[in-house]
Amino acid sequence: MKTIKINKNDAGQRADKFITKMFPQLPQSMMYKAFRQKDIKIGGKRCDISTRLCEGDILTIYIKDELLEERKEREFQYDFLRASSTLDVAYEDENILIADKKPGLIVHQDESYQTDTLIARIQRYLYEKGEYSPDSEQSFAPALVNRIDRNTGGLVIAAKNSASLRILNEKMKTRQIHKTYLCIVCGKLAKKEDTLTGYLEKNESQNRVYIDKKPGKNSKTIITKYRVIAEQPKHSLLEVELLTGRTHQIRAHLASIGHPLLGDGKYGTNKNNRGTGFSKQALYSCKLIFDFTSDADILNYLNGLEVKAAKVPFAESFMSSSETRIL
Repeated sequence: MKTIKINKNDAGQRADKFITKMFPQLPQSMMYKAFRQKDIKIGGKRCDISTRLCEGDILTIYIKDELLEERKEREFQYDFLRASSTLDVAYEDENILIADKKPGLIVHQDESYQTDTLIARIQRYLYEKGEYSPDSEQSFAPALVNRIDRNTGGLVIAAKNSASLRILNEKMKTRQIHKTYLCIVCGKLAKKEDTLTGYLEKNESQNRVYIDKKPGKNSKTIITKYRVIAEQPKHSLLEVELLTGRTHQIRAHLASIGHPLLGDGKYGTNKNNRGTGFSKQALYSCKLIFDFTSDADILNYLNGLEVKAAKVPFAESFMSSSETRIL
């Protein structure tokens, strides 16, 4: 048997989701059987699968202790202390943090199990500030709201508490947070401003996406808005807004109209990239705008906030070149 007092960051979760996070070794079938047999209770009363937990609730689970192995060994909870302490913070308050990620840094741990990730750096930063400690949490750790590719730089939002994470995930899903990028593409675009619509299908085994003009069985609609800011004889600097947010959307969509990103080895060509000095795609998430059209509860104060990256090196270099024509 286990008895757990629900804290602030546990509150708001469904009972089954919380138990799964706390005890990942517990078979799902056994957990759901315990719900059916009334062996999971809140305040001594029957608890349903979909019951939302409240701060201060006493959750009791009548299952053998050996089956209720907690989610992590202590040493793994502090893996984030092995990450670098380098972190560029573009914005921060008591609920959220917006980091300016440099190209080359992964946002989450991947199959290589690297410990130096963006989220680990953020967790270390908050730990050293005294705002986060795994010992005081049961099911929550500071988490990212959006993500960008390893070789893309720019702004990434992290939530410091579970309430903010739930709100921002919903705002991101309903496009109430607008993301703007800067990128350099190969060639000059005939239309200096346009909104592109296409259909994206992901190939998981190849870790790449394909764009078509017509919808396919497994495709998803993508909408990409761009504006040419400046041009050089062989390249253009674009401001791009994502009206949908799909894997590799900007890279693949612009490549599909004949203008791959400079430095992009996946959707571009070696011929275009050779001798340019770009070994990674010239793409940077440079601006976030919080444009809430519905209630954001404790985050209503963010409505109207605009956060910009302090510097986009490739854009500054492009704009200062004698070859550049500003539009």
